[in-house]
Amino acid sequence: MTTLGIIGAGHIGSQLARAAVANGYEVVIANSRGPETLTELVAELGPQARAATAEEAAAAADLAVVTVPFKAYPAIPVEPLAGKIVIDTNNYYWERDGHVPALDEGRDTVSGMLQAHLPTSRVAKGFNHITAADITTEGRPAGAPGRRALATASDHEDAAAAVARLYDGFGYDTVNVGPLAESWRVERDQPAYSAGAQTREELIANLAKADRAHNRG
Repeated sequence: MTTLGIIGAGHIGSQLARAAVANGYEVVIANSRGPETLTELVAELGPQARAATAEEAAAAADLAVVTVPFKAYPAIPVEPLAGKIVIDTNNYYWERDGHVPALDEGRDTVSGMLQAHLPTSRVAKGFNHITAADITTEGRPAGAPGRRALATASDHEDAAAAVARLYDGFGYDTVNVGPLAESWRVERDQPAYSAGAQTREELIANLAKADRAHNRG
């Protein structure tokens, strides 16, 4: 059984844990306040889930998810994630995170910065343009009319493929944006980010409309 290590137990992290358990994954989930604060969530998730520290969740993970406020990414443990695929759900909100010139000026991307922080991991963007509630309610079987699509991006083919498998299991099509350098196309204020539920064709069209100047705070 594959273990999904989730670092961050907010709205997105909790929903991903629910979807993962429903799809047969083991879940090890952590937050910044300590495992004892996750008792209620773990009880809801059942025997396939346990709470842990961030380091423990990273070490236990076959596949990891980082879903913390962007400004907190420097605290993500590096060594326990070495050699692993890491899905980054983060978005940059300068109002919350403070201004980051590399992002404001279009010189870097959110997931690119996490990849630099985790040089021995393989980072892929995922689940950043879907609201938490939709993760467990919008999924449809493969081939269903109007099936929603979600984007990914990575410098590593196997990492992008891992996100695509997770998307498919949760009921979503995948659009691969390309390398992390192109992941700005699905960041905040871009059409692909703002449009809500999109089919694969609609998502591809919105990614093509992206204008990097709109990312600048």
